[in-house]
Amino acid sequence: MSSSDVKSKSFLQPIDRVAIILMLVLSVLIGLLLWQGDRTVPRVRDFSWQGKQVGAEEKSFIVTFTRPMDRASVEKNLRIEPPLEGKISWAGRRMAYTLERPAPYGNSYELLLQGAQERYSRNTGKGAQIQPFTGKFSSRDRAFVYLGVTGTEAGKLILVNLSQQQQAIALTPPDLMVMDFKPYPAGDRILFSAQERSKTQQNAFDAQLYTVTTGIHPNSPGESSSSSEPPGKIDRVLDSKNYQNLKFDLSPDGKTVVVQRVSRRNPGSDFGLWVIQPPAEARRLESQPGGEFVIHPDGNSLAIAQGQGIAILPLQPEGKSQIKPLDFLPKFGRLLSFSQDGSAAAMVQFNQDYTRSLFLVTNQGVQKELLRTTGSIISAQFDPLKQTLYCLLTQLVTNTKEYREEPYIAAIDLETGKQTPLVLLPKQRDVQISVATDGLAILFDQIVIDRQNQTLGISPRTDAGETITTSNLWLLPVMPLSEDADSKIQPEQLPFAGLRPRWLP
Repeated sequence: MSSSDVKSKSFLQPIDRVAIILMLVLSVLIGLLLWQGDRTVPRVRDFSWQGKQVGAEEKSFIVTFTRPMDRASVEKNLRIEPPLEGKISWAGRRMAYTLERPAPYGNSYELLLQGAQERYSRNTGKGAQIQPFTGKFSSRDRAFVYLGVTGTEAGKLILVNLSQQQQAIALTPPDLMVMDFKPYPAGDRILFSAQERSKTQQNAFDAQLYTVTTGIHPNSPGESSSSSEPPGKIDRVLDSKNYQNLKFDLSPDGKTVVVQRVSRRNPGSDFGLWVIQPPAEARRLESQPGGEFVIHPDGNSLAIAQGQGIAILPLQPEGKSQIKPLDFLPKFGRLLSFSQDGSAAAMVQFNQDYTRSLFLVTNQGVQKELLRTTGSIISAQFDPLKQTLYCLLTQLVTNTKEYREEPYIAAIDLETGKQTPLVLLPKQRDVQISVATDGLAILFDQIVIDRQNQTLGISPRTDAGETITTSNLWLLPVMPLSEDADSKIQPEQLPFAGLRPRWLP
């Protein structure tokens, strides 16, 4: 038998014939699929806020689709319940939705999309409808912290979570007397200064810096879920062995603490600012002595009253020599606050005619006078949209023989300069306000002073040293300023007695 006959017989083996038939069948199927086009249903591949808890710093979410979409049909059929106004932009299969204002705290939301179509279809010219999608997310809890003033709460940090409708929770132990505090940006911890109650009774000043957990654990977008820690876990940040710790500030990103310290051995010459950036040890900021200071939102610099103005100092050292200011504003005597993005600040100018002026100062060189008063400008905070400045001011009462200033809370439109009084607080000087991170409410306290009993002890006191017997907390809902808003919203007294209320971020 010839070699050619052997090759022909091997080619006709059954397994070869089966393989040829399968290839022909698959070729036909592939051809049919190509002729009919892709029949897969478009769907949402990813929603960046799915299952997350968003704060005011989260301004936009992204929806990613499996196929190119007809953008008009997506925008027409997209719904958020409760509604959150925003603007849509596209980049390929990714749609970004940017909120016009922060999502109100304490709410749960649904993102609904059905009826939207893909961009095209080869046969019909009409895209297939998207697989219905429901995404769920929430905003952070509406919660605040205050300093207890009566009974067993006196001198303790107290947490109130309005969203969870829980009872007030004491975060600090009985043996510590809290003096001041500032929440971390995630609201999971609070930085505070305190000293032992026994030393307070001896009228000694020995404040140390601590952190305490709140038990709140926001699952923020872009971050892995952190381990759950119960409220009340305390860690010491800075002792007071060689230096007394005075005022302090916490950067908005929570990574930097600046403390004003004075040496116990040489209090007259060893006085200044120290910087703490964990895990590094506290280090001295080599600069000229100053007064009030505020850390810039970028966390890399701070504003401090020095000499006859406000100096902007870098927080990152370039050497051991004394640092030089990045900028100096000789016209202003106080810096009250920065906007959230750090592009603007509220500052006070002390005028030669004994009046005070409130200025809006921007990083573009704008210095706009918002008001001039014979009273005092105590504090000011920006709303999250940088459209309104909420201020605690006083007006000088001139129809009495006694010199008296009456505080009031006002809102100033930063574009028009229009001032709208919100609440008048007669016969009271020591008030502190806190604007909610979502800009929808203001907390303030209203103290009661015992002028007859001014004995020394552990009772909380005003800046003037007067004994505080109790203090009421008030909640004032606020809405964006509008010209047609005639009705005034009245503040609501909360069932808590405390000082210095502050919203959690």
